[in-house]
Amino acid sequence: MNVLIIEDEQLSAERLADLLDQLDREVQVSAIIDSVRQAVRWLKEQPAPDLAFLDIQLADGLSFQILDQVELTCPIIFTTAYDEFAIEAFKTNSIAYLLKPINKADLEQTFAKLDQLQAVFQQGQAAMDWKKLRENLHKSPYKKRFIVKSGAHFYSVKTEDIQCFFSEHKMVWLQQFTGKKYALDLSLDELEQQLDPSQFFRINRKYLLNLEAVNKVTAYSGSRLKVDLRHHEKEQVIVSRERVGDFKGWLDQ
Repeated sequence: MNVLIIEDEQLSAERLADLLDQLDREVQVSAIIDSVRQAVRWLKEQPAPDLAFLDIQLADGLSFQILDQVELTCPIIFTTAYDEFAIEAFKTNSIAYLLKPINKADLEQTFAKLDQLQAVFQQGQAAMDWKKLRENLHKSPYKKRFIVKSGAHFYSVKTEDIQCFFSEHKMVWLQQFTGKKYALDLSLDELEQQLDPSQFFRINRKYLLNLEAVNKVTAYSGSRLKVDLRHHEKEQVIVSRERVGDFKGWLDQ
């Protein structure tokens, strides 16, 4: 089994490699890579590994940004020193996750889980289709979270914690219920396609709202509606005339 390790802490990478070597398995570490950029390049140029360990937070970003640029079809195990952030961010997108410091028992348990999955999905197959497995386990038509950046730090924001998306000064912003906002490199049109329409609604050219953010709706001039959001006092949020009927239907679903 060829294993890829993506880890920017040298000691952690060496420890993981040593632990893998101690297992009663034929494991060969193909490469140890320490950045998103180098990982993308390596995966585009080299044969796909049989298993990949990805540290969540690398020096130049979050490791799942690698998956945005390269289709990695092998099973993935995320490693992290962060508890709740890592679990919430990656439990639906990985075969397993391990909290640092990783020990031999952790690895043995994880490989046992992989063996069980392999036994199930190899029935009647020459080899396990990990891509199909991941799609079946984690299939979801809509985004469940966004990765945002503040300074040098990256954060995972669940869609249920977002009260709205809005455009301002030629930028699109994500605003949480807490009032915090982050710039996104996506258009509102793109976001509208990626979000669950039962939960988010485009009320006009500037705003895309979470249903849970709507506090009060009142009549407004020109047969329009004004929406009072729970934590947004920047400006009046108005439902455009042509969207009023659909908006009412959305609220009444």
